[in-house]
Amino acid sequence: MSNYPDLHLLIGGEKLSGGGRETEEVLDPATGETITTLSRATPDDLDRALEQAESGFAEWKNTSADKRASILMDGAKLIKERAGDIAQALTREQGKPVAEAKGETMYSAMLLEFYAGEIKRLYGRTLVRPEGSRVEVQYHPVGPVAGFSAWNFPSLNVMRKIGGPLAAGCSVIVKPSEETPAAGLMLAQALLDAGVPGSALQVVFGVPSDVSEHLLGSPIIRKVTFTGSTAVGKELSKLAAEDLKVTTMELGGHGPVLVFNDADMDKALDQMAGAKFRNAGQVCVSPTRFLVQEDVFEKFRDGFVERAEKVKVGNGFEDGTDMGPMANSRGPDGLLKKINDAKSHGAKLLTGGERIGNQGNFFAPTVLSEIPTDADIMNEEPFGPVALINPMGSEESMIAEANRLPYGLAAYAYTENPARRRRLAAQVEAGMLGINAASVSAADAPFGGVKWSGHGLEDGAEGVKACMVTKTVHEG
Repeated sequence: MSNYPDLHLLIGGEKLSGGGRETEEVLDPATGETITTLSRATPDDLDRALEQAESGFAEWKNTSADKRASILMDGAKLIKERAGDIAQALTREQGKPVAEAKGETMYSAMLLEFYAGEIKRLYGRTLVRPEGSRVEVQYHPVGPVAGFSAWNFPSLNVMRKIGGPLAAGCSVIVKPSEETPAAGLMLAQALLDAGVPGSALQVVFGVPSDVSEHLLGSPIIRKVTFTGSTAVGKELSKLAAEDLKVTTMELGGHGPVLVFNDADMDKALDQMAGAKFRNAGQVCVSPTRFLVQEDVFEKFRDGFVERAEKVKVGNGFEDGTDMGPMANSRGPDGLLKKINDAKSHGAKLLTGGERIGNQGNFFAPTVLSEIPTDADIMNEEPFGPVALINPMGSEESMIAEANRLPYGLAAYAYTENPARRRRLAAQVEAGMLGINAASVSAADAPFGGVKWSGHGLEDGAEGVKACMVTKTVHEG
């Protein structure tokens, strides 16, 4: 079992905890036991964080590109050196297997490295004009950023909230999830140790609605970036609209997977089963609704069940564990409710569908088939280890079902037909589409959704440009 770090706020480079502040418990999802307590920021703490962010922005935006890039590269190096310790803390608070936790942390460092390089690629442009005239397009940092991060990827989600803004020249106040605070706090500390000014990067915790209302109510904050549910994203967007703050919203999904009769079936099954049960299905881009052409439906369904039943569920620190517990008790409770509703609508439960053990939040890998579209689970993201497999007829009907919901984050398709791949790329409504591929994330590729899955982009060059404003300078 891991050592778990001391928790605190980081405001102006100072570590703050206790002092009469309200606290809350951080729980181990594998045992249900309390790991430690976490101090909540007071209104005075948040006011101080805002003041620091304002002064930090003035300092950081005027730091040379070379120096900012060097500091972020040093931060990435420290994160890699500390990846083992960060992964141990991450697994303790979130539950995923420690190998996954380390991979997430290393990916966070790689993303920071890309952002560091992007600092030197923030080019403007000069437009063609007659002699004596000049028009120049410039990019400038938007200002202090408030970032709010979800619990499912405690390291990567936080890096997405701080890496792009810092590369752009912005200061950041980030609030990791109170349920998984340590990993993000350790990332931030690595960046401070690398030379990011304490006023340019601060970490706060508290009641989410109180913190967001306080920070977004200040004119100091000029951009809001959030990863989480669509419902919360809508509320934050309303708060941001009061002051016309720029927003990036990375929200929920309900990932469709279109499996055609010409697909490489073993490849589709191996990749999609692995993706489905990664992080116990608690992934915003998780494949969820499997839409399988009728003549290969039984083969795909039976192959998926076979793979689901081979997934080893256990404590994330145990060797050989494929899938850890769900991150909180809301997960199993919500899944049981949705599964029972689906069964009442006529869905077939092929495997799983129940908790495992009598402690922690373990849930069996689950497969449902032939689920009517009016069942709750076909319309609301389950966010857990549940695969929904339905037979489908034509390509047109599969695309229509993929696009039926108001969500559009990630989608997947398996087909060997080049013309069909082009049609899918044009017609499937999603911010990211994996064709014969399970991964839709890369450090240099934009990450984000459409419709109710949000707007704005993280990762790639777009993740930095999203933290900048455009200025056009006309000279006569």
